[in-house]
Amino acid sequence: MDIIDAIILGVIQGLTEFLPVSSSGHLELGKAILGDNSVPEESLLFTVVLHFATALSTIVVFRKDILELIKGALKFKWNDDLQFIAKIALSMIPAVLVGLFFEEQLEALFGGNVLLVGCMLIVTAILLYLADKAKDTSKRVSFKNAFVIGISQAIAMLPGISRSGATISTSVLLGNDKTKAARFSFLMVVPLIFGKIVKDIFSGDLSYDSGNFTTLSIGFVAAFVSGLFACTWMIRLVKKSKLTYFAIYCVIVGIIAIAFSLLN
Repeated sequence: MDIIDAIILGVIQGLTEFLPVSSSGHLELGKAILGDNSVPEESLLFTVVLHFATALSTIVVFRKDILELIKGALKFKWNDDLQFIAKIALSMIPAVLVGLFFEEQLEALFGGNVLLVGCMLIVTAILLYLADKAKDTSKRVSFKNAFVIGISQAIAMLPGISRSGATISTSVLLGNDKTKAARFSFLMVVPLIFGKIVKDIFSGDLSYDSGNFTTLSIGFVAAFVSGLFACTWMIRLVKKSKLTYFAIYCVIVGIIAIAFSLLN
């Protein structure tokens, strides 16, 4: 993988992690188009670095919220902050269970499965369209909602299903405030990303070569910077009910991906 490819894939990850168009799906499409010939271990390491970059950008954007949550939790009272953290923990359960018991099946779906990506992008488009038409409220995410949103996050582990799109859409369709839905969606993924990174590090599956440092660093910076932009922008878009534009985009890319798969 050369420097240009690293920048392109880094920007794709940074933008699509937060914009509701599926980061995993676009990374698969990007690798297919660029002809990524990296060996599996190198590809996995690069993916881990990109996910770490976007997780870090989430922390930067929501740094004030995270500090307030920590301060509130340290009071050791069942206040709003501790309840929010408990909801985040509850939302993680479905994805953790799927990751533990169906990891091999999920990994088999990655690696150039362009047809699946195309079909799932169309599913994402439907979710976004429905969410955009929902009425906005001032309702906060409940514990029951948190678990249902967590199920959506687990389903979004499929390439082509947007995690942010699925979780925000589910939250909004459950009647929650759109801004609160976006905030919850972005914060709920941070523990999962760091947990997955730790798991990959200790699994021994990562292979590091000092010759890859430049491409890894450039990919990290590209994903981090584009992630900062996308995360901030996405919050505004959800609040203004602009998800239909992404639904149209997902349909177009999905159809192109399906056609690309059938013609090759």
